[in-house]
Amino acid sequence: MLQILYEDRNVIVVWKPEGVESQASRGLGMDMAGMIKTHIHNSSPDSGEPYVGVIHRLDKPVSGILVYAKDKKSAAALSRQVCGAGMEKKYLAVLCGQVDKNVDKFVDYLLKEEKNNVSRIVDKGITGAKRAELSYQILQRGIRAPYGCLALAEITLLTGRHHQIRVQMAGHGLPLFGDRKYNPAFAAVQKGGEKLALSAYRLSFLHPATGERLSFNRMPDGGIFGSFAPWGDGRQGEPVLGAAPGRL
Repeated sequence: MLQILYEDRNVIVVWKPEGVESQASRGLGMDMAGMIKTHIHNSSPDSGEPYVGVIHRLDKPVSGILVYAKDKKSAAALSRQVCGAGMEKKYLAVLCGQVDKNVDKFVDYLLKEEKNNVSRIVDKGITGAKRAELSYQILQRGIRAPYGCLALAEITLLTGRHHQIRVQMAGHGLPLFGDRKYNPAFAAVQKGGEKLALSAYRLSFLHPATGERLSFNRMPDGGIFGSFAPWGDGRQGEPVLGAAPGRL
């Protein structure tokens, strides 16, 4: 079922579950763009072929909020925001390992390896390397056997690179829980085991037609995220900040 957070004549904001592609893929499974196109067609069957503009993407195992455009003009305006300062995205991630700083910023250079569909941190001067920048804030900490120290972090992407959060956090000794590509503790885990603990839980952008800032937030469901409870300190949608370490 398509989970719609907001919709008007120009844009549609949806929640992408983990395991679903953001756009059309070569596989046989349904993707978000296809589901949205079907939804628009069913809502207005006499309007012709629906237009669905893919503005930004999330990796298949990542859940989160996405905005799609319903016309080309809106798509162009939103795409400019992705490359500029208009669109703001925040993620929740569960990190493995002992975190030394509650707040920090990482700047690295990433190189994508097309053949293996992975990225890695390299020296600045390497051909094809792209600057990658993010900041994080620790919200909660806990311990869970057999994984040891875990931390719930809010991550702000300042650039958009292939697997950026996963690569940078792993490169700095804080790989993501459930990440079979970049966390050795989960490399041998079969499908159906622990899920990748990464979710795009906040999205803010300027409406392409009205210029009004629209903001959305939704907490990820289930998995290891459910161990960090309770959500909130009286402010709707806000994780507990500075919670004392506990056993999950």
